[in-house]
Amino acid sequence: MRRLLSGALLPLLLFAAGCSGSSSAADDHRPVLRVGDQKGGAEAVLRAAGELDDLPYRITWSTFTSGPPLLEAVDAGAIDIGGVGNTPPVFAAGAGSKIAVVSASHGAAAGEAVLVPEDSPLRRTADLKGKRVAVAQGSSAHYQLLASLRKAGLSLKDVDLTLLQPADALAAFTSGKVDAWAVWDPYTSQVLQSGRGRILTTGDGVVNGLSFQVAAPAALADRTKAGAVGDFVERLRRAQDWVFRHPEEWAKVWAKETGLPYEVALAAVRRSHGTRIAVALDRAAIASEQEIADTFAGLGLIPRRFDFADYVDTRFNKNLPPSTTPARTYGKDSPR
Repeated sequence: MRRLLSGALLPLLLFAAGCSGSSSAADDHRPVLRVGDQKGGAEAVLRAAGELDDLPYRITWSTFTSGPPLLEAVDAGAIDIGGVGNTPPVFAAGAGSKIAVVSASHGAAAGEAVLVPEDSPLRRTADLKGKRVAVAQGSSAHYQLLASLRKAGLSLKDVDLTLLQPADALAAFTSGKVDAWAVWDPYTSQVLQSGRGRILTTGDGVVNGLSFQVAAPAALADRTKAGAVGDFVERLRRAQDWVFRHPEEWAKVWAKETGLPYEVALAAVRRSHGTRIAVALDRAAIASEQEIADTFAGLGLIPRRFDFADYVDTRFNKNLPPSTTPARTYGKDSPR
């Protein structure tokens, strides 16, 4: 698995123009933190929240299509840290990758959804039996699909699984080549706002709603880089607070960054992205991730069993609330 993913790394890694501040990289002697990102992700939100001003280090950004290839870059030493959902660290650790989970946030799971076309005859999760379902392997949606099927008395063997990255899955979904699509926001909101699909089931009550920043152990072993990592995750925590307080402002920025319509971006903010709250990497979070790891190992989808705690570094926890702290909500303004 690691050899296959490493071979696919370069095509999936799109280097972005990557430093903050006005001085050129050649004349800037600040230490460099190499950050993995997804389009409209950490760089955009940190800039919008004013958290990239006066950095004591430079950031170079690399953009990825999803969490699994981002963690391959962490393992390969190409980046120092990056943000992913709850499942990519499990697949990476199961493959023996060199990673360390360093911070967590908890958000609403309503954006984690199994979508079907608007005119689909499917009405219940149990109706997926024998149907073609698209999902990105090793993504948070992969576990959400598995857990939703299990709740309905089914397993992954009961569906015709099609492993596709989001762009290809969206094309397959809209062209009718698959019957359902397990995915996350903003793709969920994109389909719903376009009227091309509806929610069959969501991750509410079946997934933990956690997402993580994952660092390279080599970066954490370097005192200067470890200091930059600690500062970076603290800035992200403040940016999360800013997003919750400024959903419309962030939706405008996010729409511009991603090309999404403003209405789609705002719906995704209120459904999921704006609900996130920084939480501790505590025993409950580790136990929840261990359940995911044990589930995938039991199905033979990762090559070995392991202790998730071995891949967690709690030095940046500070006085954060428990991982079970409820996600934020926009109340009646939250999309259904």
